[in-house]
Amino acid sequence: MSELNIGDTAPDFTLPTDGDGEITLSDFKGEKVVLYFYPKDDTPGCTQESCEFRDAIGDFAEVGAQIIGISKDSATKHDKFKEKYGLNFPLASDEDCKVCAAYGVWKEKSMYGKKYMGIERSTFLIDETGKIAQIWRKVKVTGHVEEVKAAAQGLAQAA
Repeated sequence: MSELNIGDTAPDFTLPTDGDGEITLSDFKGEKVVLYFYPKDDTPGCTQESCEFRDAIGDFAEVGAQIIGISKDSATKHDKFKEKYGLNFPLASDEDCKVCAAYGVWKEKSMYGKKYMGIERSTFLIDETGKIAQIWRKVKVTGHVEEVKAAAQGLAQAA
């Protein structure tokens, strides 16, 4: 699978979400979508990133951007994570990693010299037509939500 690039059409998907829901990317045509992939619910970096998106939801809403978080965790785990931190956007469950693979975020990682497959923290800003407007790979959590917010606001001004 080749890497996705800015200008590519974002791969569509339908995934189960927290609260026994389901989410389909193409349902958001006409809106901007911030799609962020994160390794695991309730781990320090993922919690910080999710809480920063939660705290900025008003700013994203102002520019017509929806936030969707995706990890391999089950929808049941997402329920607990959302409840614990009061997250105010959908968390989608990609247990078979098909969506992660489509977005090129399912990567070989290494920790303490051990190689394993996992989600590379990445964010995609998708415009109203379903095209990828911006990509952040190997995200460092601190300051990331501010960068995404600035890009979403820039996209809104360009429209």
